[in-house]
Amino acid sequence: MGNIFILTARLRKMTTGQTRPPLSNVVSLPDVKTTDPFVMQTYSSWIRSLTSVFAVDGLRIDTVKHVEKSFWPGFTSAAGIYSMGEVLEGDINRMCSYQEELDGLLNYPLYYRLTDAFRDTNGNMTSLSFAMTAIPETCQDSSLLGIFSENHDNPRFLSYTKDMHLNMNVIAFTLLAGGIPIIYQGQEQGFSGGNDPSNREALWTSSYSTQSTLYRFIASINQVRNRDVYANPSFLDTPASVIYSDNHNIALRKGLIVSLFSNMGSNATAYNITLTGHGYQENQIVVEILTCTNSTVAIGGDLQISVQEGLPQVS
Repeated sequence: MGNIFILTARLRKMTTGQTRPPLSNVVSLPDVKTTDPFVMQTYSSWIRSLTSVFAVDGLRIDTVKHVEKSFWPGFTSAAGIYSMGEVLEGDINRMCSYQEELDGLLNYPLYYRLTDAFRDTNGNMTSLSFAMTAIPETCQDSSLLGIFSENHDNPRFLSYTKDMHLNMNVIAFTLLAGGIPIIYQGQEQGFSGGNDPSNREALWTSSYSTQSTLYRFIASINQVRNRDVYANPSFLDTPASVIYSDNHNIALRKGLIVSLFSNMGSNATAYNITLTGHGYQENQIVVEILTCTNSTVAIGGDLQISVQEGLPQVS
């Protein structure tokens, strides 16, 4: 496992005359002039030393948009390693513009659309489908974006719904939709805290279980992903393609993996979806890995997927 150093970028300069409100909950942090050449050089020297001494593999940089864009190229160049920045921004164009300064970003535009699509059975699947196409077309390299469905700044997904099958769809999508998948600690244990600080539960209360339903589910999906990473050299660099979408379902193809996600929920009756553009051959037997059930590609190329209880389907 690589070493990831999390850097809080509280370097912003206060405007002239700006003061902290008295008796407020705002933490007073030192502000430095990040446009000053001496300051920029000092930070560059510090991060160069830190990444070298501690053999850091990557940086996760907090609150990037609160520092001038001009600061980041020199800083990340001095670091000499992959740098992922947090730009808390739902607009695709604005978020992608920061990839001119940093290698990667937390994919907030996709996060918002992902949670909106699956947080209930009337979620907006159209917006999610749009983002899956628009983000690779807009960003310099979407394979370097961090894809997530939970983190320490936002409510956990299970605070929106208690439907475990909706949650499993979100997790599977996070792992298979491209970019760099990020699982927030406690997500594998089904933690359900709402706004900060409730979403920062102590992990030891779970006894670090490796037998929980979600832990084993994540391990299964990750195993499928790893298989394709090793079998297909272009897997990591190739964006997922949307091959089907409607009001309640979205299907992706990435490498050798075809996946179908549903927001119908655990109370849904069984239904079938017919997929094309999956890349399989006529008469090919396709195995759904979560249930170990087989489907056969029809003459003409149609692949019929049976969705049971709103669970994700991964082949």
